[in-house]
Amino acid sequence: MYVGIVGAGKIGGSIAILLETCGFCERVRLGDSRPFEDITDLQKAEFKQLDVTQPAEIESFVADCDAVVSAAPYYLNKTIAEVCARREISYFDLTEDVETSNYVQGLSKDSRATFMPQCGLAPGAINIIASGIANSFKTIRSVEMRVGALPLSASNQMKYYLSWSTAGLINEYCHFGEALTQGRRIVTTPLDGVERLTIDGVEYEAFNTSGGAATMCETFEGSVTELNYKTLRYPGHRDLMKFLLFDLNLSQKQDVLTQIFDQEVPLTFNDVVVVYVNSVGSDGGNLLQRSFVRKIYSGTISGHPLSAIQLSTAAGLVAALELFAKKQLPAGFVRQESISLTQFFETQWGGRVYGQAETVVPRFTVKT
Repeated sequence: MYVGIVGAGKIGGSIAILLETCGFCERVRLGDSRPFEDITDLQKAEFKQLDVTQPAEIESFVADCDAVVSAAPYYLNKTIAEVCARREISYFDLTEDVETSNYVQGLSKDSRATFMPQCGLAPGAINIIASGIANSFKTIRSVEMRVGALPLSASNQMKYYLSWSTAGLINEYCHFGEALTQGRRIVTTPLDGVERLTIDGVEYEAFNTSGGAATMCETFEGSVTELNYKTLRYPGHRDLMKFLLFDLNLSQKQDVLTQIFDQEVPLTFNDVVVVYVNSVGSDGGNLLQRSFVRKIYSGTISGHPLSAIQLSTAAGLVAALELFAKKQLPAGFVRQESISLTQFFETQWGGRVYGQAETVVPRFTVKT
């Protein structure tokens, strides 16, 4: 399979590195306005200069690809998806932006190609895991999804350093989310719904953000009483972000806040991704609780060091590509929760990163 990756940043490059180890992938083409420097030792990958704002350049870039991945900022995805829809080339992306995902869903109607937005970590792997646990019950009462991409240590007031797209981070802090309450879909206010929880002796706070629930509220409406997604941070982070976004009104000036964060908040590769799912339901008689907890750390893949967020996000998307290559994904729009937990854990990277038996996934090195 020939995979085109639009966007050669932290995640796009990580996807190419993971695909280097995958037997189903024969060639990878990375496209960006800036060259991906860490490509010289990747046997399957090539780089092409690409201006994503120009549809004609995208047309040329995707022409001979079997599948296209957008690892570009969410606000560029519509143009890429439009080109794929015209050419009936299967499309995958990482967006947490709900409006963009709805737009892609509209493009996929009656298409012979596969359109699967919202891959990666959250949305992405978290939805596959949560729906898999929920579907293990005969009747489902509640589904809680919690994900945090965090520095292993932080000494600033925010208790946070950057580890992924700043624009994506700010976007999910600013927009309304979705949840199920008493079986009905509701809109959630960003940064509200604060709660405290402890995982492996570490205390976190969780609060509403947008996008992480993906399409699950639509899928489970009427069959699940309570379903929600929240972002995990160290205690105190949410209050500072609410001050910046709402007291100072920077939620209306996301480009300004993104610029400030990129200039003043350090980038870290010493990070951890915390994945937590808690679900309550019935097996027909007993009321049961089932949960899933993983801590994912950085790793070295084929000689390339990847942060925890790079590894966990790229693994979710590459797992979807593997299922596509095996013809296990249908044409048209594909929801994350349509993938079974067994399918996901049987993929090379879904199983390796998310399917470990241990609660805490150890650091590891993989050689090609």
